[in-house]
Amino acid sequence: MREVLPRRRSAPRATEPTGNCATYLAALARREGWWDLPAFHAPGRSYTHGEVHTLAAGAASVLAGHGVRPGDRVLIALGDGIAWVSAFLGAARLGAVAVPVNPDLTADDHAFMAADCRARLVVCGDDLVGRFGGGAVLADERLVTLAAGAPAGPVRSVSGRTPLYAQYTSGTTGTPKAALHRHADLAGYMRAAGTGVTGVTRDDVTLSISKMFFAYGLGNALVFPLFSGSSAVLLPHRAAPGDLAEAIARHRVTLLYGVPTAYANLLADCPPDPFSTVRLAVSAGEPLPAQVGERARDLLGAPVLDQLGSTEAGHAFCSNTAWSDEPGTIGHPLPGYEVALRDKNGALVTLGQGEIWVRGDAVMIEYLGRPEQTARALRGGWLRTGDLAEYVDGGALKHCGRADDMEMVGGITVSPTEIERVLAEHPAVAEVAVAVVRDERGAGRLRAYVVLGVEHGSGATGLEDELIGLARRRLAPYKVPRSVEVRPALPRTPTGKLRRFAVREGKW
Repeated sequence: MREVLPRRRSAPRATEPTGNCATYLAALARREGWWDLPAFHAPGRSYTHGEVHTLAAGAASVLAGHGVRPGDRVLIALGDGIAWVSAFLGAARLGAVAVPVNPDLTADDHAFMAADCRARLVVCGDDLVGRFGGGAVLADERLVTLAAGAPAGPVRSVSGRTPLYAQYTSGTTGTPKAALHRHADLAGYMRAAGTGVTGVTRDDVTLSISKMFFAYGLGNALVFPLFSGSSAVLLPHRAAPGDLAEAIARHRVTLLYGVPTAYANLLADCPPDPFSTVRLAVSAGEPLPAQVGERARDLLGAPVLDQLGSTEAGHAFCSNTAWSDEPGTIGHPLPGYEVALRDKNGALVTLGQGEIWVRGDAVMIEYLGRPEQTARALRGGWLRTGDLAEYVDGGALKHCGRADDMEMVGGITVSPTEIERVLAEHPAVAEVAVAVVRDERGAGRLRAYVVLGVEHGSGATGLEDELIGLARRRLAPYKVPRSVEVRPALPRTPTGKLRRFAVREGKW
């Protein structure tokens, strides 16, 4: 395995902006000598840090010309690319609030989000312009063209506590909510999950399989490169494993970020050769199955660091790192965050499972326009994450699923994650989800839905008996699935998270 880091590396000087993050980053690039270094590698060409900040200044002028004022919301429905970066930083310069959303959502989802955040302007691709006909819309290519020839737009003097962007939750447990974050939060992500996890420097090249309209991708592909002088590969659409491998090899990627499903796909389709430059990989979004983690480490020839974050926390708040990796755990709390395990009454838990509560300067301000849901999530400065964990020897945390994912079997609460971990050890299983389904009498029975590895075709003789037998040997009787069903895929959100409610219904 390649050397990861010879020692812990320090961040660039003065990485704590006190005002507008967009102008701070432009000044940082000049001061640190990054202005002419590559920042983003997009299809067809690369952009230097200087070009990025110059385009952002022009984009601010274009957005202002379309009526955007301080505090207004700018909805960005774009794939990763220079238009996305320009719109985000341009809005930041104006003191407006960027609202990045997935461009692949349905028309109803987009209409809901545009109305929910009260968008002043929508920036989107030509194919989506018609969806937002009721408001001001700017096509992405026109934004970049106009920004390239525009004078620098106005800059709003703000504090680090001023709202910068609102990002919608993935909707795995209900209606998406927009978590509101500040200008200063970006530096917090860099300190915790950038410098604190990978030691990213100007020599690194990042590829984040998760896109920038997600919290995970925003930090990986936007924040860390701009704060470190490094560069990131931007792929506008979801790429097939072979295309990802080609981009990694062509740009000599050193830092790879993905979700467990993405690593499973690479394992199924790719040889190790394209990954020779990768020094570290990071996994987030849902627990990393042990088998996938081990095989991914072998494929990449590099550690795969499991971590936990959320849209509400902005990025990762607990992680393994380049200097401390404990597979099977999500590591320790990162700099700037404090973590506690609590029971349903809010009392501290030291033994057994508890809900993760986290606090830190980068935790969201609120859910935009949802005071009641904000009050339920934020308690005395603490964020209730809904994630369950327990301490292991040495103080690291082991993720145990979601509090709202728990199943009831015969009046007993069961964690599907525990069962899934056991079943995932079977060599034929690529993915697995367990849920309680109702039989013809209405009784709840545990069922395992499995996706087979490509080498096992569409079925495996005797698989149900083998999996149930495995569960019986490893688990209490009430945790053993009564049936196993093979499916071609599991229902997932665009971020790769499992849609538990769909699994419970068995309809996807």
